Amino acid sequence: MKHDIVIRNGNIIDGTGSPAFEADIAIDGDSISAIGKVTDKGTEEIDAKGLAVTPGFVDLHTHLDAQIGWDPDLTSITWHGVTTALLGNCGVTFAPCKPGDKEFLAGMMETVEDIPKKAILSGLPWDWESYGGYLDSIERSGPQINVGGLAGHCAIRFYVMGERSVEEPATPDEIVRIAKLAGDSVREGALGFSTNRHLGHLLPDGRCIPGTHAEHEEVRAIAAEVGRAGGIMQTVMNFQDMEKEMDLIGEGAALARGALFSAVAGPTTELGTRLDERVSEILDNGHNVTAVTVPRSGGGVGGLATNNFFRTKKWNELRRMTFEERVNAIRDADFRQVLVDDLKEHPHAEQIRQSTRHWYPMGVDERPVYTQGRDESVLRMAEAQGVHPAEVWLKLTLETDGKMLFHHRGFNVNLDALAEMISTDWALPGLGDAGAHVSQMIDSGWSTFVLSHWHRDAGLYSLEEAVRRIAGHPAAFLGLHDRGTLATGKKADINVIDISSLEERQPQIVNDFPHGAPRFIQRAVGYKATLCNGAITLLDDEHTGQRGGQMLRSQAG
Repeated sequence: MKHDIVIRNGNIIDGTGSPAFEADIAIDGDSISAIGKVTDKGTEEIDAKGLAVTPGFVDLHTHLDAQIGWDPDLTSITWHGVTTALLGNCGVTFAPCKPGDKEFLAGMMETVEDIPKKAILSGLPWDWESYGGYLDSIERSGPQINVGGLAGHCAIRFYVMGERSVEEPATPDEIVRIAKLAGDSVREGALGFSTNRHLGHLLPDGRCIPGTHAEHEEVRAIAAEVGRAGGIMQTVMNFQDMEKEMDLIGEGAALARGALFSAVAGPTTELGTRLDERVSEILDNGHNVTAVTVPRSGGGVGGLATNNFFRTKKWNELRRMTFEERVNAIRDADFRQVLVDDLKEHPHAEQIRQSTRHWYPMGVDERPVYTQGRDESVLRMAEAQGVHPAEVWLKLTLETDGKMLFHHRGFNVNLDALAEMISTDWALPGLGDAGAHVSQMIDSGWSTFVLSHWHRDAGLYSLEEAVRRIAGHPAAFLGLHDRGTLATGKKADINVIDISSLEERQPQIVNDFPHGAPRFIQRAVGYKATLCNGAITLLDDEHTGQRGGQMLRSQAG
């Protein structure tokens, strides 16, 4: 019998954490039909000798809810081995949506997640009202990879309460209606519900987004309904009140099928240790809880090619120039001195100077550097040279013809504390935020970073454990039992990877969003092939044009 595809002689990392073994994999239709010695030929064959063959990776935290409307290839995560993406995180979604509410939801997404409102309004068809209708709509776009979604607290609360949803508590009747709509959304196909209690996520007018201050009674009622429908609860907590927030997450884990939350590693190991204690209590009670965190320092990316640099009057002149004009401008020594003096004479000069202690040059090689020591920041380099940090920034930028990028570290700045956190049973590397903050940051290559840095370079994980944490574990948490591991009968979501050469490439700014809006992209090398449901979507690091994605709906849906 001839198979559709045979992957030959690969080093099979099956996603369960079990030891690797050499074998062939046969694929017929969208599923794995055999693993072992496959004697029959394939219509297509992939030689995986010396390469790792893994399940496709599962990204538990994306904001591709808008981008999927105009970019069904879901770049950049599809250059990094991801074959399943979870949309709808952080409470901000586009459904349910009454016909007159799309402006509100688009504006909220712009201020919270830095996705241009104009692109959202014109790039999506807005041909739905219910959450199930939204899933139907994006399914029609034919995504390259599998997608599932979470119904968001903001949209549901606004749908029920209107303008009152922003600042007022829900009445008992409204709590019942909100909870019912959340449960109905899961029954229509959502994998769960997301809520956002972070005080820094704001509407365009500066008020907190709907649900931020929702009473615990409301959140518990939602979790109960979501749990009855078989969904999970995802939470972005108010980190200023972590103990009470962890109480609420624990209650959500008890009432729903599981609880997912975003975690950060503090400047020391103290925060991670306390989180470990709290999560262990939830797990010891027999409940399902998982966290995700960025597997490196999280933050922005700056540089002359971006608009993410010093924000003073003279530096703003650069923002009005093209990239070529910017490079020519800073080649002029007198103008460089004007830029430096503008910062030195600023009323907040010391605050500006100190901000550069979090700025790290990302290197001149094709592979970006994310792991410098704290003494390698722009500020520390300037202090060592006896100059202003802007002089170091300008010198490095000139030496690279304007191409030098700078990693602006905002959280997870202590890599030792981060390593300790992502070594726990409950904290998974992830939180790449794909589709969000598109002109400010790019962490969509998180899966490539896990394998290249934390496995190959740092040795924190064995290859088997690294793959389990980015494929098998997150798939199981979502209840996707037909993928996330490699076994006969499972869906053929598969990567073939040269671990020895695997790495990210430097971020790039492109203007390919609707209306020419800018965003970062980030590519990778080392991916021989990626398959999604048996379709070869990527070959030798390039998309093939095939799209094999499926809409992953809850069992209730």
